[in-house]
Amino acid sequence: MSNTLDTVFAALADPTRRQILSMLLEDDMAVTDVAEPFDMSLTAISKHLAILSRAGLITQERRGRVKWCKLDPDALRDASIWMQGFGQFEAINLDAFERFLRAEFGNET
Repeated sequence: MSNTLDTVFAALADPTRRQILSMLLEDDMAVTDVAEPFDMSLTAISKHLAILSRAGLITQERRGRVKWCKLDPDALRDASIWMQGFGQFEAINLDAFERFLRAEFGNET
């Protein structure tokens, strides 16, 4: 489980990837639609999506010529359970958890 948690937290460490996950909470999205609000190349977005996919946070599938992204609703379960062990974090308050880590460990990451 530790390796999985490391992968999930590494994926969540980036604000762009967290924003992508928030967008996918609404509905499945085509890769081009995911890329639209960001000021970066489609290649850069694809790299972010690959990291989210490797972490198991999203799945990607081809529908015709279009590649679609879908949030995996169970993907954060282990991370949420781990964070709840600290008692002071809400299950999905990842920004507060990030602030806690920065306060405790500085910018060592």
